[in-house]
Amino acid sequence: MKIGLFFGSFNPVHIGHLIIANTMATTTDLEQVWFVVSPQNPFKKNKSLLHEFDRIDLVERAIADNAKLKTTDIEFSMPRPSYTIDTLIRLQEKYPQHQFKLIIGGDNLAQFPNWKNYEKILEFYGLYVYPRPNSAPSPLEQHPNVKFIQAPLLDISATFIRDSIKQNRSIRYLVPDVVEEIIERKKFYI
Repeated sequence: MKIGLFFGSFNPVHIGHLIIANTMATTTDLEQVWFVVSPQNPFKKNKSLLHEFDRIDLVERAIADNAKLKTTDIEFSMPRPSYTIDTLIRLQEKYPQHQFKLIIGGDNLAQFPNWKNYEKILEFYGLYVYPRPNSAPSPLEQHPNVKFIQAPLLDISATFIRDSIKQNRSIRYLVPDVVEEIIERKKFYI
C-alpha cells in the first residue's frame, strides 16, 4: 500500500489539516494518509503544546468517519526531538509491506535541505508537496522525487485557533464540531 505521511503537532488539528489530508488521499495515488502526531518538533519550541495523547485523540475523533485517514503514535516512543528520517526508518521497519511518501507544504520545501538526512528522504521516500501561502522558491522543485499536488491554498493557523480560545472567541468552522466540543469540555488552551 502507498501511504502518505502527514507530520505535525496538530495543536489542535483543524480543517486545513483535514482538507489537505483528504485531498492527498482522494486525488493522488496514495491509498491512505497517516497523521504522524509529533510529540516535539525540532524546529518549534511551543509552550502551549497540548499533551500528545490529547492531540492524537483529537485527530482520531476528527477523522473517525474517513477510512482513508489514520493516525500513528510511532514518535511517542522515540527519542525527542524526533527527526523525520528516523521516523520514516522506524515505520519502514515496522511496516515493510508499505511504501511511504512524505507530505509537506510548499513553505517547507525551501527549508527542506536543513532537515536531517534530507537527501535520503528524497531518495528513498519522496515528497508530495501541497501549496502554501508565501512559499519561497526552492531548487528542489525540479527534483524527480518531488511531486506537486493541486490542493486548496489554505492559511489556517493553529496559533490563531489557540489565541481565539484564550480570548473566548468562537472556533466554529475552524475545527470539526467534535474537536470544538472536546476543547470546550476539557478546557484545552485556556
